[in-house]
Amino acid sequence: MLEPMHDSDAPSAVDFTAALEQLTTHRAPAMREVFALAKTLIDMPVAEVGLLLASEEHLHRVGAVSIMDFRARRRRVTDEEREALYELYVDEHDLINTWDLVDRAAPHVVGGYLQDRDRGPLYELSRSSDPWRRRTSVVATWYFIRSGELDDTFALADLLAHDPEEVVQAAVGGFVREAGKRDPQRLRSYLDRHMPGLPRTILRHAIRQLPQSERQRYRNLTSLA
Repeated sequence: MLEPMHDSDAPSAVDFTAALEQLTTHRAPAMREVFALAKTLIDMPVAEVGLLLASEEHLHRVGAVSIMDFRARRRRVTDEEREALYELYVDEHDLINTWDLVDRAAPHVVGGYLQDRDRGPLYELSRSSDPWRRRTSVVATWYFIRSGELDDTFALADLLAHDPEEVVQAAVGGFVREAGKRDPQRLRSYLDRHMPGLPRTILRHAIRQLPQSERQRYRNLTSLA
């Protein structure tokens, strides 16, 4: 059972679990309801968020990363809060071990924190033996892509171009595609560098926005591998 770790005025992990229990009394909640609940508890102390993240219940962990995401997005978030959220994410990454947990928080919690800092931690994550950490390294770059910064996305995608795990391949393909919307030629150069041996999952996601004739050409190259 979760036990509160803070003063009674601030939202707690117990507040989230109690409210979620009400939502799940007669049915499974829609994910948008879980997100909405998390947003009402955005001021939960980071220690309490960590307690929620440590729960064995997946929806509790969805709530935790959602609170982290909403908090990191907030305009008045302080540097100290950003750092605390980032450290919670990285230090407790073993608990962030599904694609939805990674994708919910990595862009703003990890990417947002590293926006004006050394990006070296992303490259450390990309070399991890844990596929979820490797997925984080790429997904976090969405924050950079939005502002037109594409170098890290393509550099990490180069490092992970032959990753054996599909959860990483899907992220690589999806985010080089997003970067390619800003710079189509860099996407084509990336594909040309790694064909014909690029995993099919990366290719499928990466070429989705290309003209049909180009998609077919790259698929034909894959069949030659």
